[in-house]
Amino acid sequence: MRRYLPELLAVPLYPLLYLQGKHVRRITPRLPEAGGPAHGTASWPPQGAEPSPATPVLRLVAIGESPVAGVGVTFHTQAITAQLAAMLAQQVEMPVNWQAVGLNGADLAQALQVLVPRLPLPVPPVDVALIAFGVNDTTSFHSAARYRAELAQLITAVRDKLAPAHIILSGVPPMHAFPSLPQPLRFVLGQKARALDRVTGNLARELADVHYIPMQLDTGEAGLMAVDGYHPSEKGVQRWAQHMEAAMRLSIGQLGPKK
Repeated sequence: MRRYLPELLAVPLYPLLYLQGKHVRRITPRLPEAGGPAHGTASWPPQGAEPSPATPVLRLVAIGESPVAGVGVTFHTQAITAQLAAMLAQQVEMPVNWQAVGLNGADLAQALQVLVPRLPLPVPPVDVALIAFGVNDTTSFHSAARYRAELAQLITAVRDKLAPAHIILSGVPPMHAFPSLPQPLRFVLGQKARALDRVTGNLARELADVHYIPMQLDTGEAGLMAVDGYHPSEKGVQRWAQHMEAAMRLSIGQLGPKK
């Protein structure tokens, strides 16, 4: 029953939810994707010294929807991939090469069609692949079965393309707390996001070297959301990256370059 609760809630409320959705799309500022290169190196030590050719380097690649594309911040260096890379560099005490492959508005189906072909070749090998989706599948009310099937396909595609040592599945963002969404739309989408988030966690537990990390962002805290009330700000991204890096230490332990 819990799996279908969002649909049961949405059916009698559909006319109101439809009107609220149109209103939100009309009044919410549409922020652009981040500027600047979608790749770089988080140096170690952080003063910016260039590593020598013999210096071990960790490699991080992220594929995802708008936060990976940098919506909500100005430059990719402020977005989740670069922020996580900077924190991983401190953890492992070595440079981290990072690359973000994101698309604003993408759901899992679009990721398979559009983003997977953009993934880099694993030369040198990829140590960590971050997968971050869920909001657009939530707003499209994709079924839990469809979401699970497409997420499993994406994991397989990422493995085939990048051969990562570890895959991180970011949890679906907490849409029940998005300040830009009115009630009851916020509550219904929140329930749907939670349902897809459970799918994400359950799938990760079934797969080797796949780690689920819930997105625990207090969207009510001042300054953590961008001006649209829908995407994390630079401060919010930093908080998200801190939580993700700490969770990775617990679930993976000490990272090192893939041999």
